Amino acid sequence: MSGRADQEREMVERPVSGWAVGFAYFAACVMVLAGIFGAIVGVAAILKNDLYVVRGDYVFSWDLTTWGWIHLVVGIFVAVAGFAVIAGQAWARTVGIILAGLSAVANFMFLPYYPVWSVLIIVLDVVVIWALVMYTRQYAVASRRR
Repeated sequence: MSGRADQEREMVERPVSGWAVGFAYFAACVMVLAGIFGAIVGVAAILKNDLYVVRGDYVFSWDLTTWGWIHLVVGIFVAVAGFAVIAGQAWARTVGIILAGLSAVANFMFLPYYPVWSVLIIVLDVVVIWALVMYTRQYAVASRRR
């Protein structure tokens, strides 16, 4: 039992990297913004089917309304997970990593409709995944005790 207590005390006594905490908050903010933007793109695709121009024949040529609903739902979940990361919820890191991965895949498949935007969101999703992986439980516990 004392081994576990020693480990927890050591985790709290170690200096917390400001970079790790900063990148985690950055990732959370990016998640919130990307989620909101994804939801807006989804609503635009749902309300106005001819808003986006299809560039050529593409393997993933689904109905644009379907893509709108996918972006809306994923965007809402990403934004909620971003707020949970800001709140310091332990589950939010894992959910954020999974949702950022799903967002990257959805935007990859959305490339023929909005290529520049899709590539930008994919890059931001990769940054979010990296930041959330680097933000360990130690940093989360120590930053809440400040």
